[in-house]
Formats: sequence, C-alpha cells, structure tokens
Amino acid sequence: MSNSEKYVPSAREQAFLDQVESPRYERMSINGLKPFIEGRVSDEVQDFYSNDELDVLSQLQGTERDVEARMPVKMTRHYFDLAQKSRPIRDLVKATPEETENLVGSEDPGHQMDYSPVEGLLHKYEMGLMYVVSTCSAHCRFCYREELISRKEIERQDGTVAKKGMAQVGDVTDYMRHHNKIVADNGGRHPETGREKLREILLSGGDPMVLSNAKIAIWLGALAEAGVEAIRIGTKEMAFFPDRFDDTFLSMMDLFHETWPHVSVRMMIHFNHPDEFLLMDDDGNYVEEDTGVLKWQPAAQRAMEGVVSRGWLRVENQSPIIRGVNNDPDALRIMQRALKRVGAENHYFFCGRDIIAHKAFNVPIEEAWRILNESQKGLSGVEAHARLSITHYKGKTEVVAVTEGPIPGVEGTEDGVVIFKLIRSAAGAEERGKICIVRRNPDAIWFDGYDDRVIVDEAGLFNYGRLEAPSSLEPSVHELEDAH
Repeated sequence: MSNSEKYVPSAREQAFLDQVESPRYERMSINGLKPFIEGRVSDEVQDFYSNDELDVLSQLQGTERDVEARMPVKMTRHYFDLAQKSRPIRDLVKATPEETENLVGSEDPGHQMDYSPVEGLLHKYEMGLMYVVSTCSAHCRFCYREELISRKEIERQDGTVAKKGMAQVGDVTDYMRHHNKIVADNGGRHPETGREKLREILLSGGDPMVLSNAKIAIWLGALAEAGVEAIRIGTKEMAFFPDRFDDTFLSMMDLFHETWPHVSVRMMIHFNHPDEFLLMDDDGNYVEEDTGVLKWQPAAQRAMEGVVSRGWLRVENQSPIIRGVNNDPDALRIMQRALKRVGAENHYFFCGRDIIAHKAFNVPIEEAWRILNESQKGLSGVEAHARLSITHYKGKTEVVAVTEGPIPGVEGTEDGVVIFKLIRSAAGAEERGKICIVRRNPDAIWFDGYDDRVIVDEAGLFNYGRLEAPSSLEPSVHELEDAH
C-alpha cells in the first residue's frame, strides 16, 4: 500500500477540502490523429490537416518515425480557434513528419531521475518538482516532457527500466519532513549539499490544471501542512483553455490563502507567443484599444485578471524559444510588454532541451541569445527582467553574453565567445555563479556543440560526471513507508 492511500488529512485540511467546488469542464479536446484520418471531426476542424499531410502521417504509424509514439496529438477547441488566425499557434500543436526525421536526444533530459528520492518527485536546489499528472489539455510538439506525456520507459540510475510515476501525497510529504529534519538537525544546512530546507514545491506534469479543483486542493493543503513555504503551479492552461480559471478555482485559491496565509503561491504560466492571448481581427492583425495598447482576447483577459487581481497570487511567464513558433524578436517584445502591463512577470526564456528529436525544434544557442537580446531593445527595465536559460545536466545555466569580437590577449577568441553562468546547481548550492567561456559556434543547439571550444570552465559544464547513487542521509521510499 502506498503512503498516498494511508494519508489522512489534518482537521484543518479537511475543513478546507469540504468547501471546495469541483465542476466539470468541457474542453472539447481532440485526441490523436485517428479522428482526422477517419474523418470523424467537423469539416472546419478536418481542414487542420490536408489529405496529403494525413497520408504521410498515416504511413509513419507503427514505424520508428511514428509521430504519435514520440508525442501524442491533442488540442482543445479553444486552441484550434486561435490557430485559425495564427501560423505559430498552428505549428505549436500540429504534428509533422519532420519531427521524427532525427530522433537523437536524451530519454531523461537533464538526468532528472538522478534527483528523484521518491517516485514522482524531483528534488533539485531548494525546490521540489512533482509530476502530479501526465497529460495537458493540448500537447505542444516541442514538449520538454515528451517521455512523461508519451509514457515511455526510461532507465533509472540503478539500472531498472520503468515509466516515470506520479507523485503520491504521503510519499512526498513524508520525504519533505524527513529531509527538513536532517537540515534542522545540522544547523540549517544539509550536511552533504549545503542547501537549506526543502521549502518550495512546483506542481507540474503534464499540467496540474487539468486536475479537478478537489485534487489540486488535496495537494495544496497537504504541502502547506507539511511546512512548505511556497507553492508554484506550472500551467499552460491559460493558453489552452482559459475558462479553467473560473470562480470556483479562484474561490478555492482564496480559501487556501485564508487558511494558510504564510504560504506564497505562484502561477507559472506558459505563453509562447502573443497570439495565444491577444485579440486578432480577421486578417490576423492585433486589435488596439482607443489608448493604443493591444486588446486581450476576452477569455484570456478574464483568466489573467482573476489571478493577478488577488495580489498575493503571483503570475510569472516562461517559455522556450522554438524554431518556427516564436524565434521572432518582435513577437517576444510584444509578449513581454503585454504581459507586464497586466501584472504578469517575465521569468525565463529557454534554449531548447536535449529531448528526443530536439533538432527539429531547437534554435541555435547563440541565435536564441540574439533573439531575446533584440526583443528587449525598447522595453523598460521592469519589462525586460527575463533571462535566457539552458538546462545543463549540472543545473540551470544562464546564457549571459555572446560577443562579436575577440577578448584582447586571449587566444582563440578571434570570432567571439559565449559566456555561460551556472545559476542553479542541482548537486550543491555552493557552485552557483561559476562561469564557462567557449569559442562561438553559430550552429550549436546544445552544449555538445562546444565540446572542442572550451576556454574557461570553472563551472564544470564540460567536465561533468553523473551523481553516484543517492546518499544514505536521504530516505528511500521503503524507509519512509516504515517511518509512516
């Protein structure tokens, strides 16, 4: 029996849960290519794929290049409607044969499972990330979690092969308490990693917002009772199905804040392009208010206003820079400006991860830096807070600068350099801020494009070794079950 089955909410949690409303939502999602191939969708929706496109995709089914084996096809009716006026939106969810032409990539990007002390939980930095669901309302073709969404088996650190499992309430809260006791008993720092307590949790997946209010509330209450200081909810639902942010959800969040006011909450939203939330006319042009600012689509505006109006509920947007979707400085400039105007922050832009088939989606690292840098020209200081990040196996790394000319006196820099900075180290807190300088390679879409170009590497990005087996100081699942 798992700890989640044994888990009993506290009286305070139960009083919170008893007041949560959980309506059903009609997203009208279209699942898979089969409805298109068999002509079981409306004529309007059927035109999303041409007959020639469906013929090619059908021929790939069951082969190594089956696009749905790599990433299931799915979209909401709301997102389909947006795609009618927007090529970037269409390309974000539309399967193509090109995405399986080259299946090079990591089955577990970032060696995430090296940092999974209990199933469904990744403990990196002072934050834990939880897989609470393995799907979304729609599926981005470039998804960083393609191995989770596709339910693929991956090799674990101990050599076993299995699908990634979902987090269980009891397992996660027991681990948190156990880990934080070790930290407290050692004077506030973990004896091996030097980190402080596990104080922040990100609900992720998949998209937590496809869960019912009741299921989200179970996680919120349990984490708050376990002593978490901050909870993030990672979601793209404001783009895929903004009506999900209705009065029942907002009332639940209000009640959570009243019950546990010391726990901060952040909505980590995922707009990739301004076409996902700005109103467009029939010609695909943005519609302006009388004041000259750009209008929002009504559903997206209601969702955003409902969240940001609470003040205590922070909203931050982050997005990868994806080829054919948003590798456009003008689009990113418009998006950053429009989000900040309504009270959402611009958090990170990402270079693509080394997922399976990443070469179909990733923009070269130096090009991504140029795009973001160009997009932030003309933005105010508060609008241009976003940084460019790329997730190395060692941790989250910022692409700080790309120079055009040489560094005087430094051999090999004649064509310029790229400067990386380690901003979060998964293995230990003390390595933050260390840098790496490499000679430029305009074609590099991942760190391996710089293997033979390293000038300085105090961060150890090119001298990386995987972690050994988990420390005995951390509890295993079985130890947690015995303790429970």
